[in-house]
Amino acid sequence: MRQYATDSPEATARIVALTLMADGAIDLSETEALQRHEIISKLGLESSLFDRVVHEFCEDMMAFAYRATSNRHELDSVSINALLNEIRDADKQNMLLSSMFNIVNAEGTILPGESALIAQALRVWRLDNRTASDSPEPIHNRLRRTKRANAAKITA
Repeated sequence: MRQYATDSPEATARIVALTLMADGAIDLSETEALQRHEIISKLGLESSLFDRVVHEFCEDMMAFAYRATSNRHELDSVSINALLNEIRDADKQNMLLSSMFNIVNAEGTILPGESALIAQALRVWRLDNRTASDSPEPIHNRLRRTKRANAAKITA
């Protein structure tokens, strides 16, 4: 995996790319969430830089990720921790976490890979008691509420 400077725009963009790919593919609803929530501009990223980093991330996934039983390329938790650790600024972590939540919740269903990524970001960044920047509700409560709603949909 490429290494980017700590708290750099590239490191920030890669976390967004990682989130977009957390369920194995970038879905239309997720790209719409990028636009609707103005994620790229709120994170202070240029569109051309974001596009380049997404492309580089896909290249790195093909080169460094392992092929899971689902035939998808996945990163191990050590690699994901390394990517998350490139973001040290608490305000940037908080903004990214909010953006990540908006992306994974774009379809109204949070898939296991997306949930695992959010949980890992909470652990690595030690954000358990912080709130996302655009919601007064703690992000872990939002995640639990969404999981309960998804479980209700499955049983209905």
